[in-house]
Amino acid sequence: MDGTAGISGDRLRSFVERIERIEEEIKGLNEDKKDIYAEAKGDGFDVKILREVVRLRRQDDKERDERDALLDVYLHAIETARPLAQAAE
Repeated sequence: MDGTAGISGDRLRSFVERIERIEEEIKGLNEDKKDIYAEAKGDGFDVKILREVVRLRRQDDKERDERDALLDVYLHAIETARPLAQAAE
């Protein structure tokens, strides 16, 4: 058996070509996004913070609230924990 039984070469080629076109579009969009971040940086905006804002806006409110609550718990635990060296003093 040659492994191609039942596979239409034309149909397969169509899938591959469509994927390749989308990958090229994504590449172009990523370049556009890079240019926008560079423009924002040129206007004095902190790109790291801007990326964080974009990431947070993608999250739904519940997911963001859960993350913030867990972050608060972790920070509180760190702030209230005393290192052993300090406790021995």
